[in-house]
Amino acid sequence: MECDSVRFCLPTFPRGFHLITEHVISAIPSIKHVQSGILQLSLLHTSASLCINENADPTVRTDLEAFCNELCSDSTPYFIHTYEGKDDMPAHVKSAIFGSSLSLSIDHGKLVLGTWQGIYLGEHRDNGGKRTIHATFLGKSMGKSA
Repeated sequence: MECDSVRFCLPTFPRGFHLITEHVISAIPSIKHVQSGILQLSLLHTSASLCINENADPTVRTDLEAFCNELCSDSTPYFIHTYEGKDDMPAHVKSAIFGSSLSLSIDHGKLVLGTWQGIYLGEHRDNGGKRTIHATFLGKSMGKSA
């Protein structure tokens, strides 16, 4: 078994849900040498999130953002934690709901995702900036016996 980790930054994205599958794959090229294993992604922020959802129709991302803003609006009157702006506490709530980590299977050098699945970054701040992901994988390398 082999284990490795890498930390990488995503580009700055505007508020909303963004497909980042290719960013993840390109940041961790050693995945292509893993016969079978697990990839753990940890987003090192409390006002953004990670999730897996449909990668084909961009209106899914638009609808997710609209739903999230309806569920927890920037104008929620009872929030006390507003020191960093009116979008900060709603961003923490959305991050708590969606989560900041994912575990994905690796099979024959590829992430195991369904036909219409992709990895999303949920950017819940108006000006979130660059987001950092720490990725760790554990797996059996191709060509090596157990």
